Amino acid sequence: MSSLHLPALLVVVPLLSAPLCALLPGRLSWFVAVVVSLATLAITWAVHDRVLAEGVISYMIGNWPSPLGIEYRIDEANAFVLLLVAGVGAVVALWGRESVAAEVGRRQERWYWTMYLLALAGLLGVTITGDAFNVFVFLEISSLASYVLIGFGRDRRALTAAYQYLIMGTIGATFFVIGVGLLYTMTGTLNMADLAARLPLVEETRPVHAAFAFLVVGISLKLALFPLHLWLPNAYAYAPSVTTAFLSATATKVAVYMFLRFFLSIFGGAELFELLALPDILLVLSLAAIFAASTVAIFQSDVKRMLAYSSVAQIGYITLGIGIGTRLALTGGIVHLFNHAVMKGALFLLLGGIAYRIGNVTLDRLAGLGRRMPVTTAGIVIAGLSLVGTPGTVGFVSKWYLAQGALERGWWWLVALIVVGSLLPVVYLGRVIEAAYFRPAPADSALHEATPQMLVTAWILVVACVWFGLDTSLTVDVASRAAEALWRGQ
Repeated sequence: MSSLHLPALLVVVPLLSAPLCALLPGRLSWFVAVVVSLATLAITWAVHDRVLAEGVISYMIGNWPSPLGIEYRIDEANAFVLLLVAGVGAVVALWGRESVAAEVGRRQERWYWTMYLLALAGLLGVTITGDAFNVFVFLEISSLASYVLIGFGRDRRALTAAYQYLIMGTIGATFFVIGVGLLYTMTGTLNMADLAARLPLVEETRPVHAAFAFLVVGISLKLALFPLHLWLPNAYAYAPSVTTAFLSATATKVAVYMFLRFFLSIFGGAELFELLALPDILLVLSLAAIFAASTVAIFQSDVKRMLAYSSVAQIGYITLGIGIGTRLALTGGIVHLFNHAVMKGALFLLLGGIAYRIGNVTLDRLAGLGRRMPVTTAGIVIAGLSLVGTPGTVGFVSKWYLAQGALERGWWWLVALIVVGSLLPVVYLGRVIEAAYFRPAPADSALHEATPQMLVTAWILVVACVWFGLDTSLTVDVASRAAEALWRGQ
């Protein structure tokens, strides 16, 4: 098949494979999910390389020219996010066979992997499409599948968490589609490139400003921007381990990409972005997220819930890069989008391996874990050091660029706050390390490591935490080019 059709296959392959999973027994459904995830990763890598070699790819669905037809448009920014989503999806699917069987049950396994592929297809579709209404369609596919994936949790509170996410997600989607409708009313088009060309003619009108406001709130709900994050802690804490790892590493990152695409590309780049005072709002909310969510994380005894609040804080670093308002800071924000996915994906998979052995992961139950599960706890230490921002890890790279962006503004005070905020994970992760290494293990405990498959796949992300901290040729180079294009409103 011609490589020209690879963009369409990115969405079609997981979307059409999902019903197949529903017809197969549990283990076979997992196998299909793994094969599809790996195939999607291979397609994404080929598309990413083609974008770097040839520039922007425009694929017209059904050969209908835009703006009449739906366009898939891939540039350096969304090629980077596509690679992240597909990569994490493949690793998590490889990891999840035994975990899903244990937490969801073998009778529900096929339905779980059906929803997993639908969520993957939806996230890839949101990222790749160049049509604003098509973003809404794929957003709903991924969201509906995510609600079900969360509800599969064995704790009854998972159903409440899924319902809360459904309500908040529906509000966010409603705000989003109202914003898109207002833009269509004023411009007569839904194609993103066309919107970017026509909006300057009507950008001073009240409907466009109202659309801007609706889109800000709608997308901010999806990306869990503080204080619109209330759905996230429960969703991550009570969902099955595979769901938590997958959504924490992909869903909010795709929402951040939507934020960048709409407010930098469609609304015309840095000039209008700054004119409407959004950077100042983002700066305040991002700092509030970093300090408030990290402080709440310190007092959590459930480690999954602790890392859920940590995710809210780390999203604050991503949006901080947008709020600082320089190319270097935006580069740091985009790099942290990738780096946080790697760090938190690793941590949640390692915690999932612990949960597979002991059930609920609380600090008391981690006592002596460093001696009983040394490989798992070593991975948690490495990924935790990356979360802090230790030199030689991915966390340091993104925070370095954020600090440089702040210095470009002459904001020494912000550099100090970034450093102080980076020390807060030392406190809550220190509680995990203290329990694992310095508390005695229960006398009757015969705990041992998770399965080799779980360990190897989780350690892929642990190694990535160090690899991309030392070799930034993929992450920083691509992110800097993406930031340059987005800042110019492309």
